Amino acid sequence: MPNQSRTVAYGRVHNLQIVSVTQLAPEREGYWVIFIHGGAWRDPAVTNNSFDATESILRDTPGLPIAGFASISYRLSAHPNHPQDPISTSPKDFRDAKHPNHIRDVEAALAFLQNTYSFGGRYILVGHSCGATLAFQVVMGAVSNHREQAFSGATENPEISVGVVSASPGPLPPPLTAQPTAIVGVAGIYDLRRLRDSHPDISAYREFIEGAFEADELLWDGVSPAQMAGSRGVEGGWKSGRLAVLAHSKEDELVDESQLEGMEESLRQWEKLEAQIPVQELSHRDRRVRVLPISGAHDEAWERGDQLAYAIIYALEQLREMGLAPQ
Repeated sequence: MPNQSRTVAYGRVHNLQIVSVTQLAPEREGYWVIFIHGGAWRDPAVTNNSFDATESILRDTPGLPIAGFASISYRLSAHPNHPQDPISTSPKDFRDAKHPNHIRDVEAALAFLQNTYSFGGRYILVGHSCGATLAFQVVMGAVSNHREQAFSGATENPEISVGVVSASPGPLPPPLTAQPTAIVGVAGIYDLRRLRDSHPDISAYREFIEGAFEADELLWDGVSPAQMAGSRGVEGGWKSGRLAVLAHSKEDELVDESQLEGMEESLRQWEKLEAQIPVQELSHRDRRVRVLPISGAHDEAWERGDQLAYAIIYALEQLREMGLAPQ
């Protein structure tokens, strides 16, 4: 299959603001598969290249309605096992990102891809681990397009807010022109506070969460896709979405199953609502939430690529069943 592969910069602030792109032969009704890597917002060994094995498997699988692949790198937070000297390290290589740097980079990359390839809503956003967090943050009402607000009281009350909770210098990326039709979260982190509380004896969980989001636990809740309800969560933010797939392995040694359970509960509210799409586009507005068991340890999903590819193929099959992808 003819293709054009390249790695391009979508930002000028940091050398990690790059995206690897493979455009396949024109497929008018095909989907772009766009990957967001994990690594606890900080692992320099986990970048856009972590999608290579999966992409290779998918490209060797005949008959998939895929028009292109993209894998996004983004600015990373500091990692204690990979120290850098701030004096001798170029600012473009120095890893000190704090929220919302990570999500802003993802949104900037998506805007670049939209502007370059004009695929509209025909894309599947795929995230592994904290990449799954970022994928759902893209469509959260309170996080997407930088509308974050602090809140007081119950997280399920979307109307209680007390102003902006975080900001970072620099221009904002343009807002998304079209939301993804499907999101696939693999071994995802969906509730930061619950993740910390599920591993009280392992300090690394608190450390990497604070490394990315500081110590404000209200902020942790405000950016957690499984915590925010109503207009501030995925329920109210992902207006045109059609399919959510949550993939998790019982052999996952790093992210426990309670993350999956909390996100599924949140998405069931989204599933009940009809998708907001132009009347002339489709004959129905149904949505689906699917839980997909996979196998292997946490990082094996992308290291081997087979389980990540399995989840993406499953999502394409679901879109076909819904009449949203060519047979």
